[in-house]
Amino acid sequence: MDTAERLDGRALCYIGIALVTWSSAYAAIAYALASFTPGEVALARLAIGSLCFALLMLLKRIPLPAQRDWPQLALLGVIGLTAYHLCLNYAETRIASGTAAILISLVPAATAAVSAVWVGERLSARTLAGLGVALVGVVMVVLASGKQVKFEPMAALVLISVLASAIYFVGQKPLFARNSMVGVTAFTFFAGTLATVPLGWQLPQALQSAPWSHIAALLWLGIAPTFIGYLAWNAALRRASASQVSTFIYFSPPIAVLIGWLWLGERPGVLTLVGGVITVGGVVLANARRRAVPRVATVPDTCEQN
Repeated sequence: MDTAERLDGRALCYIGIALVTWSSAYAAIAYALASFTPGEVALARLAIGSLCFALLMLLKRIPLPAQRDWPQLALLGVIGLTAYHLCLNYAETRIASGTAAILISLVPAATAAVSAVWVGERLSARTLAGLGVALVGVVMVVLASGKQVKFEPMAALVLISVLASAIYFVGQKPLFARNSMVGVTAFTFFAGTLATVPLGWQLPQALQSAPWSHIAALLWLGIAPTFIGYLAWNAALRRASASQVSTFIYFSPPIAVLIGWLWLGERPGVLTLVGGVITVGGVVLANARRRAVPRVATVPDTCEQN
């Protein structure tokens, strides 16, 4: 199908909330890994997010999705949450955050490809061109951020995260039509959390010896980037196509640089700012819609034009 959905103000607001919270996750993950294993970080993050979703469903009396959708949602949770977070966490123990940022920025292209194959969502030449321009901007931002960019085999784990994220975004979209958005998201988190337990079962012991600052990093990961971020992102997915919304992931690295500037005093250079502008331009181009051509009225006895 050729989607005609447009991004409205509310969808853009949801996307902005998700991107700001998600962009803070890289530093929090690296900080928490000083006291916890990748599996423990993933389990803590997903468990805290699941608890938040459970409380929200209880307070709002939101029902679980239809039982016929449980197998698909469980599979999406394992792929899009368990696999995604485990691969990303293990990769960040070996590769530079700049490398991870570049690779994660492939999610929009992967989502577009999965959308085209799975739901038949056609992409225009303008959208493809915008994706390419935005990716160039992302590479410029990361290369100019002062962080080492070094590719190694461990980076393949991030590519698995990219594919898992694309499948997760696209797979949820049809289920929003017949289920609550919160219920769909929560169920995937419940499944994703359970699947993470085997690799993070020593989390209680690790919490006893970890400093409070590292525990606070886990709490931030579970509440802000996970609960608030995914809730806002899926709310946007409910209002627009998966490939259209996922294009905005290109904004994440520039936002991360801005957070570092305001929080840590890391001033971006000229190349970083230029890359940010290019990224914004690519996203705008990818989401631009041609104006409909007015139809010329015809007299009743004439044949309708094709």
